[in-house]
Amino acid sequence: MFIEDFAGLIDRMFQLRIYLKNRISTKLQGRLYLPKEVREKYGERYHIVEYEDRIELIPVADDPLAAVRSAAGELRDASTDEVRENIEAEARADAADKDVDR
Repeated sequence: MFIEDFAGLIDRMFQLRIYLKNRISTKLQGRLYLPKEVREKYGERYHIVEYEDRIELIPVADDPLAAVRSAAGELRDASTDEVRENIEAEARADAADKDVDR
């Protein structure tokens, strides 16, 4: 029992350490400084999304147009009718799968 309690305490301490390490605060003039590891992983530019109870930083691609083209993939060369047909076919397949699950 003691070892399990101790292991749980160590786990909670580790989680608190990660939480405290990732906390940041604003400096003079409201500037927010992100840790180097975060900037290296996600980049230097972000959109700020405001919610009632929090904000989120959404990374902005260095070349947004290239990111959109990459995300669109095969849709770039498809007509709107083909896209619509693919979406409807996927919706029908999803609905059929859900009916089988019942």
